[in-house]
Amino acid sequence: MAAPYDLRFDCGRICLDLVATTGGAAERPAGLERLTGPDQLAAWLTGAGVVPYGVPLDAVDALWVTRFRALRALVGRVVHAELRGRAADADLAQLNAAAGAAPPPAVHAVRGPDGALAGTFPGPPDCAGLLAAVARDAVALLTDPAARGLLRQCAGEGCSLVYLDTSRGRRRRWCSSEVCGNRERVARHRRRSRKRPDQVAV
Repeated sequence: MAAPYDLRFDCGRICLDLVATTGGAAERPAGLERLTGPDQLAAWLTGAGVVPYGVPLDAVDALWVTRFRALRALVGRVVHAELRGRAADADLAQLNAAAGAAPPPAVHAVRGPDGALAGTFPGPPDCAGLLAAVARDAVALLTDPAARGLLRQCAGEGCSLVYLDTSRGRRRRWCSSEVCGNRERVARHRRRSRKRPDQVAV
């Protein structure tokens, strides 16, 4: 899905989409930072569905960015550790603390000028509440056996993204068929092309 600032929202969960805002995708060098400032964070919050479209995010500043990057690192560590076996108790304690640090803002239904209902917040959201919403999504994911069983790490070379495999037959191998999948198909084609001249008899 195309998005401003090269953000991705195709990992299947809000918390995984947050982890995807840093490097690790094969189409970008490792260490790429997508949350480079308040505008990028505000775009991510709206695009990921943490904040309904149209809710002002004027309070987002550099401190918000720093705090969301810290939560991203924590969620990334916990998810990858759980895929390999077991997350550190200290990291789980931090994640639980983040989830309970503040109540996430409640979405209210309001009627727009055209008569359709839309979601909004009753007041300006605060950073702690939005962080808690993302942390709670991570806790819910990791404690749901069915959802947890769908966690996969991308098979693309150099890609560390984790996603939920909801494909038919659970055979999805890449975080993105257009990105990592396409790179693998191109690489396979090049390997075959290099072999063909050696197979021609002289």
